[in-house]
Amino acid sequence: MTASVHARVVIVTRDDAVAGPLSEGLDRLGWRTITARGPYAALAALGDLQIEAVIVDLRSLGEEGLSLARRLKAACAPRRLPVIAVGDPDPDLERREFDLTIAAPLHPAQAALRIESLVRSAVAEEEFELRMETFAERGRRLDLPDMDPTPFKVLAVGEPAPQFLALSNALSNTGAEVVGAFTAYTAFDYLHERPFDAIVLWGGETGGEALSIAAGMRRNTRLYHTPALLYLGDDSSVTMSEAYHRGVTDVASPETAETETAKRVVELSRSYRRQSSIRRALEKARSSGVMDAATGLFTRDLFASHLGRLAHASRIRNRPLSVCVLKVSERADVLQARASGWLDRAIPQIGSMIGRLVRVEDTAARLAPEVFALALPATTVTAARAAGERIAAVIGCTAFEAGKGEQPFVVDFDIGVAAVDGAPSAGRALEEAAARAQALKAG
Repeated sequence: MTASVHARVVIVTRDDAVAGPLSEGLDRLGWRTITARGPYAALAALGDLQIEAVIVDLRSLGEEGLSLARRLKAACAPRRLPVIAVGDPDPDLERREFDLTIAAPLHPAQAALRIESLVRSAVAEEEFELRMETFAERGRRLDLPDMDPTPFKVLAVGEPAPQFLALSNALSNTGAEVVGAFTAYTAFDYLHERPFDAIVLWGGETGGEALSIAAGMRRNTRLYHTPALLYLGDDSSVTMSEAYHRGVTDVASPETAETETAKRVVELSRSYRRQSSIRRALEKARSSGVMDAATGLFTRDLFASHLGRLAHASRIRNRPLSVCVLKVSERADVLQARASGWLDRAIPQIGSMIGRLVRVEDTAARLAPEVFALALPATTVTAARAAGERIAAVIGCTAFEAGKGEQPFVVDFDIGVAAVDGAPSAGRALEEAAARAQALKAG
């Protein structure tokens, strides 16, 4: 194995029938893979490559695979490594430190969705640990995320077909609270009224309405991460590939026993709860009392301290780190709004919007009255620029008040990005990103 191989996922299996299609599909979706035939090859891959996640085929590895998650995670520490088990859902696998168990066969699109979610959660957990240290320096304590101990809440959407009712009963027998909705309209009413840990969709004969619900969830920021299992009818025309590409998290067929499908829903719910607890903990950190009072973002000094810690951690964890600077552009209407004081009044709203538009694991700061910065862990420069441009585009669609009788004004940003290679270069990278944003203004 050489450094020129840019694999992101290790597939640990002795079965070529599993490795071939899964590897080919994930490669096509942007998750380059490498296959390991056993535990030692998997550990060697972790040492040589910048691996972000591991998939372990328990069926081909047997007893040898059960202890693999703990060994792989220890080899990567302090970087958090998501490990997915392919096999029968079993509560014991959580104790063995597997992050998620998925029943076979594992479709590449399904794997890509779960990997992306788990990698983001791993980065968020790392970020929370670093913020605890940064805030502790300033006498502020951040509480560790706690899992919600209440029963899992599952929304079952679809016609009352016998198989679907049997699945709902099997879920209730696991201790989950199941709420039924017969139509898409009723389902979205429930989804907007209360939180759910998972959604079960009855595919029926066509599956069209079920897929529209899944796609609608993926277009909603609040519902984006909520897992959705599609339960197909005997005569459904929906293919697994179509389902996963429309936003479904898992697919169950009528051949799968209802008790087995219920276990899969519980497993998805457990993983979702864990990820949600991390996101909530990071959201609380944003309102810790040491932030910029006007915008709710990191202050310049707090950001500088945290960026240095991030840079040091990124080198140890072998993850990329990028910074992005957004400076309010010198447009004619903005100059007028600045002179009349209306830009100053808009800045708190702009800063608040930036805080809501970044991922929870990203750190947004206000460096100067009209200059903002982002620290983006596990993010390349290309992705950092895309993030900055996305934020600028959203804010650029907002009209801000310019006073009685005046036309509202719109804010654009000059954007500069740079990679952070280590703690000593953190300040230099930030200066480089700011200089690039300034160069755009001069141009």
